[in-house]
Amino acid sequence: MTHLRSLREFIDELAKIGDVQTIDVEVDWNMEVGAIIRRSYDLTAPAPLFTNLTGYQGTGFRLFGAPGALSSAEHRFARIALAIGLPADATGQRIVEALAAARAKPGIPPVVVDAASAPCKQNIMLGDEIDLFAFPTPLIHGNDGGRYIQTYGMNIVRTPDGSWTNWSINRMMIAGKDTLACLIPGPQHLGVVRSKWTEIGEPMPIALAVGVEPGLPWVGGMPIPEGVDESHYLGALFGEGIELVPAETVDLLVPATAEMIIEGHISLDETVSEGPFNEFPGYNATEASPKQVFHVSAITYRDDAIQPVVAAGPPVEEDHTIIGTTSAAEILHLLRAAELPISSAWYNFEAAVHWLTLAVSRDWHETTGLSSAELVGKVADVIFTGKPSVNAPKILLVEDDVDITDLSQVVWAFATRSHPDTGRGEFHFPHKVSDQLAVYLSEEESRTFMAGKVIYNCLLADLYPEGRRPVKGSFENGWPVEIQERVLNNWRAYGYR
Repeated sequence: MTHLRSLREFIDELAKIGDVQTIDVEVDWNMEVGAIIRRSYDLTAPAPLFTNLTGYQGTGFRLFGAPGALSSAEHRFARIALAIGLPADATGQRIVEALAAARAKPGIPPVVVDAASAPCKQNIMLGDEIDLFAFPTPLIHGNDGGRYIQTYGMNIVRTPDGSWTNWSINRMMIAGKDTLACLIPGPQHLGVVRSKWTEIGEPMPIALAVGVEPGLPWVGGMPIPEGVDESHYLGALFGEGIELVPAETVDLLVPATAEMIIEGHISLDETVSEGPFNEFPGYNATEASPKQVFHVSAITYRDDAIQPVVAAGPPVEEDHTIIGTTSAAEILHLLRAAELPISSAWYNFEAAVHWLTLAVSRDWHETTGLSSAELVGKVADVIFTGKPSVNAPKILLVEDDVDITDLSQVVWAFATRSHPDTGRGEFHFPHKVSDQLAVYLSEEESRTFMAGKVIYNCLLADLYPEGRRPVKGSFENGWPVEIQERVLNNWRAYGYR
């Protein structure tokens, strides 16, 4: 594993494979930046690095768009792979395997380093100096309610008893020069930790780290269990602890190489209007609502600081790549721990984190003696418990002769293998933990975070005796090896590129 320890190291590695587009012409932070990022998603273009922002010329501040999106390089998962320490050419299944394997390892705690030499401490704002508008935070979408400084950073909080530090990504909008409006859903871990501070009647200390080392946002979006420190898990992934330093005004440790650290407290009962802001289902948001206030007590930042920016919306953007990849890894880990015959797991990004596909070992029926209906029930018992179930409203089970990271193969398998009858091809599970943002939810389902789920059974092994099961009529299965090799060797001779 190659541990990239800063956002800048990550950008340098992407530049080596041609996956960064430096934009030196003047670009307006007011919507133009967001539109360019959105267009880069649509075209799978290099990640834009903005160096000349309207009203901020001469400050050195920069914005970096689409940091975790699909890559423009030869390998579409390069940004994901490099962030978690794999080569740029790693496949989706290899990425999920690496994340799942690290879950089975003991965590490695961070290393506290000298704050005096930490890049994140090069500049410090305190008291009346604090001004969130000093940074070129963009108005991302045309319908946004404000400028969102937190779309790809880390919210760092700790329980009052110090037993659990949680790292997460939840959007934050600038409300004033020293205040932020924060989305803190109660069922999410950030909300769980805040509830513990509310119980003792104290505002919650918090640090927002913007522009962190590239692996952190991925573990921050992973549904690992309550009480597990994401920084320790990242240490297990890399085989070494990440580097942290003490914050200035709150009792928290923060990433030493972060581009910016915003410190303060979440108010006990003060709110401010937040939103609208587009989210991962992919539709324009239209409503604002009261959200908790983050009172800023310090800002520290690097020289020429870089803010990463995500322009949330239709697939494929970071909400889909991060939640999809890491949730698939956690679910794979849990299913394997339950000794179920699962080969791999994948959220097909194009389905906006609404569709999870599980690959089942082709010999599952022989090795388990289960029917497909029984296997569906065992999978449901694991998946529909706790946080991993939140973003899995629709699940497909297919044998592993299908490459589940290839959407065209998944659609083919779903269409041709799942029986349309309920109880044969469809298994429904009412009243399970859900996210609150899917557009099909009722008001009650959205308010209670509870909604129905469905598993589509696309398994064939218990329908046919061994030796008579349908075989995919693919290039690999439909022709003798010597014919395959002849065609591959002569592909250019036929006139193809």
